[in-house]
Amino acid sequence: MTAIKSVIHALGLISLFGANWPQWRGPEASGVSAETTLPMEWSETKNVAWKTELPGRGNSQPVIWGNRIFLTAEVDSGDAPATHKAPIHHIKGDVFLHPDSVGVNKLHRFSVIALDRDSGKIVWQKTAYEGTVFDYRHKKGSYAAPTPVVDGKAVYAYFGNEGLYAFDFSGKHLWNYQTEKVKMIGMGPGTSPVLEGDLLILQSDDGEAHGSHIVAVDKRTGKRVWRTERKDLAVSWSTPVVAQAKGRKELITTSIEAVVAYDPATGKELWRGPGVKGNAIATPVIGHGMAFLAAGYPVKYTYAVKLGGDGEAKPVWSYDKGTAYVPSPILVGDYYYIMSDKGLLTCFDAKTGEVKYEGKRPSKPATFSGSPVAADGKILITSEDGDTYIIKAGPEHEILAVNSVGEPVYASVAIAGGRIYLRGQKHLFAIRK
Repeated sequence: MTAIKSVIHALGLISLFGANWPQWRGPEASGVSAETTLPMEWSETKNVAWKTELPGRGNSQPVIWGNRIFLTAEVDSGDAPATHKAPIHHIKGDVFLHPDSVGVNKLHRFSVIALDRDSGKIVWQKTAYEGTVFDYRHKKGSYAAPTPVVDGKAVYAYFGNEGLYAFDFSGKHLWNYQTEKVKMIGMGPGTSPVLEGDLLILQSDDGEAHGSHIVAVDKRTGKRVWRTERKDLAVSWSTPVVAQAKGRKELITTSIEAVVAYDPATGKELWRGPGVKGNAIATPVIGHGMAFLAAGYPVKYTYAVKLGGDGEAKPVWSYDKGTAYVPSPILVGDYYYIMSDKGLLTCFDAKTGEVKYEGKRPSKPATFSGSPVAADGKILITSEDGDTYIIKAGPEHEILAVNSVGEPVYASVAIAGGRIYLRGQKHLFAIRK
């Protein structure tokens, strides 16, 4: 059995040992797992398979393929030259510097880390980039915020303005792609790479709508395949998703000004609809022939729009409160959920927008940065305090359990092989029955 298990891990097959979690928000980029044997209770020691101290900080979600777990991390490696400065940012023509912008005065080392799934031991750690950074990041964020993507042969890690890097499973550097510099109003990177066939797709929007674009890179060579300008679309931290509609694939992107669908093979625009009105951070979710989009600052707004259009799309339904600044929404079956930054959940009938419940609170005050995940009829939301609330999915709100790992958590949870993976501020936890 051990030998069979090793082969299955090596090949990355879906088996009785569970599916992979290969990208931001999992197999379908939805945050929903097919797992049915997850634990309902844990603590710093209870139901913990292992706990591994991580070198460096990062808010990227763990990705899992077979017997490997991959993470990205950043470490300050000294002071930047005094002459090195960040770009000047403007909002509506006025110079803007966010009071929580940090990082440009330091040198940084960005790493890709591989761990053994069974033991939690670090197998290798490779430096992708070391040096100065182009722009600031938010003090609560990280230059290692984008989640890598993995395909069973290689891991692809994105560090915003500092590039896209590919390593094979043994840690060998394959290639790197130098991204174009865009200004993120001093908040740092957020969007994660999307793997579609042999293409790695990056949404790269500028804070002043100068040079916003979306680009596809060949995963085998690191060479650019296509680039599409996103004219007049301002900064976004949202990760695109690929949807199937009317016999074709659509790459759904969002911004303050517009939702735009592209042909992922060519970058050709297919249709567009109204924007999310606020800062585009949340990842769209797909289902019932629609895309569901949301923003939480400075305007709270969520809406559904039909896929498969060929011109200007209009919302099927919309709602103007309860959305989060950072966490993405989630669709579980027939129900669509939004969460505020304080963990208040609102549930809708996904098809009609009918509110099933509104603003249901966690059992104690908290702040949430990670996005919800779901499995086996349950929704998991994890606070920055490290408390995970397990909530019954469906039209009635019920908190089933609350569990803590005892340290802050800013990253989103990953699920694979009967385990829940929680990236804390200092450790990666593997939770199992």
